[in-house]
Amino acid sequence: MKQNIFNSKKIMLLLIAGLSISSCKKSLLDTDPYSSVSSATMWTTDNLTDLGVTGVYQTLRLGIQNSGASERELYQMDGLGFTSMTRGGNDLMTGTATPSSGRFSNTWKELYEGVQRANDAIENIALKSPSTPEKKARYIAECKFLRAYFYFRLNQLFKGVPVYLKPLPITEMTNGRESETKVWEVIINDLNDAINEPNLPQKYSKGASQYGHATKGAAYALRGKVYLYQKKWAEAAADFSKVKEAGYVLFQGGYKALFKEANEQSDEMIFSLQNIAVDGYGSTTQWYLGSRSSLGSAWNSYYVSPSLVDLYENVDGSKFNWDDIIPGYNTMPANKREVFFLRNNLSPTEITTFTNKGLDMSLYLPTGNEERIKAAYANRDSRLNATVIVPYGTYLGRPQFGADQTYTMRWPANNEQPPILDLFSDSRNQLFYLYRKFVYEGSTELINRQYGAIDLPIIRYADVLLMWAEALNELQQTGEAINKVNEVRARAGVAALNSSVATTVAGPVDLRDRIRNERRVELACEGVNYFDELRWGTLKEKVFTTTGGVNQVWGGITVPYVWKGDYVTTWPIPQVEIEMNPNLKQNLGWQ
Repeated sequence: MKQNIFNSKKIMLLLIAGLSISSCKKSLLDTDPYSSVSSATMWTTDNLTDLGVTGVYQTLRLGIQNSGASERELYQMDGLGFTSMTRGGNDLMTGTATPSSGRFSNTWKELYEGVQRANDAIENIALKSPSTPEKKARYIAECKFLRAYFYFRLNQLFKGVPVYLKPLPITEMTNGRESETKVWEVIINDLNDAINEPNLPQKYSKGASQYGHATKGAAYALRGKVYLYQKKWAEAAADFSKVKEAGYVLFQGGYKALFKEANEQSDEMIFSLQNIAVDGYGSTTQWYLGSRSSLGSAWNSYYVSPSLVDLYENVDGSKFNWDDIIPGYNTMPANKREVFFLRNNLSPTEITTFTNKGLDMSLYLPTGNEERIKAAYANRDSRLNATVIVPYGTYLGRPQFGADQTYTMRWPANNEQPPILDLFSDSRNQLFYLYRKFVYEGSTELINRQYGAIDLPIIRYADVLLMWAEALNELQQTGEAINKVNEVRARAGVAALNSSVATTVAGPVDLRDRIRNERRVELACEGVNYFDELRWGTLKEKVFTTTGGVNQVWGGITVPYVWKGDYVTTWPIPQVEIEMNPNLKQNLGWQ
């Protein structure tokens, strides 16, 4: 049983104790703003103060829904970047987004809900709460961290937004936009206050009653990331060193194991979205990343980009090259490569079908096709097969006939029943790379596809190490930067940089690209990549040009991406907000 702010036991105790959860649930859990009544009463007892702060944290969950992917959860937002693909595409990638699109208005509304709740807490804990001075000071610091986080997300996307530092009725929220630079300053000020608060701990250890709350370590990590946006490399590096001093380290039990429930409170996790297996409080990754062969028969709404799969290096640190596996593969038209992914022992009817499809079946090996393609995924960076279910890889999935079954991703997928046990996806007429990371295995890791118990990292130490390496490299401290990258690579079992000819770093420019690629493979599906591509200015090159669309495993595009112009790297101010607040000015290109 988790001991944190969303502890299921605590929720049940609140219900049993009759603390009028029905009256405060709206202000704590729903997307509607605090009512004047809840604001007046929420902070007047110690227990209500706890509930009020829980309500601020709960805004991290806004946008989570299990009736269909909202596309606003962090891991889902990678579908706008290089590492993931949204099934069927999405409006930003296909060039159909407008300022009236729900993605923009809902994101704005949810993040400002977080700001409003944080403002309410910061002001009223000090004025009304009877809690001890130490507890009040810690809670205020936590809420300043959360307010900084919400403004951080807003500034990443909209690049200059209205700033409110006091709770206001919605009718009075009519400020104009501050500059992007000014918003970074507001964020830094809040994080400074959190860091300087003596009652805010450096970190919490596994099982601590307050685990899941913000810490100085989280504040240093977030402030360091803000400094990266400002290109203040020395300040960023100094903050990341403070994260290490706080006691955070890489988990050494294996990359795949890091994302299991037993290790969700390891010393690598700096700040996480807390989940429990209760509807409304759990993770949705099974629902939207899992396959039909997963427990609950899931939807696989997000795929892994083949461009990401090809980025995972060989174990010796050399670049993966398809031509090393299948000579001539790279220059072959993408739709002709499908022949190499076909299963062994196709029937005559299937051979005729694929011949009529235009494949050169003289390249097909009836009894060796699977083995040839499997070689492409062997002896690679261990993070590949921990993150991705690759063709002819296996997956422990849903039970049949009273036992969990091991399914194999074959093409075409013909029979999910024993003893064949082909892995079935929800897009079975096409073959995509599917996520293994954050997808629950068997029938013992979760009870319902709509809410899993495993926490999702928002900031973890590997992320910090690679940001630290980025800052050091920009400071021309190449050797130290390489050391940070090698810490991450060592856990993955891939050769260290500068350990061979293949891994030799040519200089700061080369290392910059290597660090970016390391972040792409290490942090896949964690809601980091899209924001990285925006920050680096690489979205057009890496996503719209290199990836080009929603790709099957061999590169065949099913939904093309459409680049409408550089303006799409800044989100529009939602049209509904402009109509309510005439002081808001639209971003260029979106008028």
